[in-house]
Amino acid sequence: MRFPEAEARLLNVKICMKCNARNAIRAITCRKCGSTSLRPKNKERKA
Repeated sequence: MRFPEAEARLLNVKICMKCNARNAIRAITCRKCGSTSLRPKNKERKA
């Protein structure tokens, strides 16, 4: 397990559903393609 600061840095992002770019958590549009379809990154670990 990583330390909490690193975990927060890696997981507190939004993912663009169009181009899969990582964006800031406060982003409204994608920094790469300009799309507005963003979702928060999944925080649960996949088994």
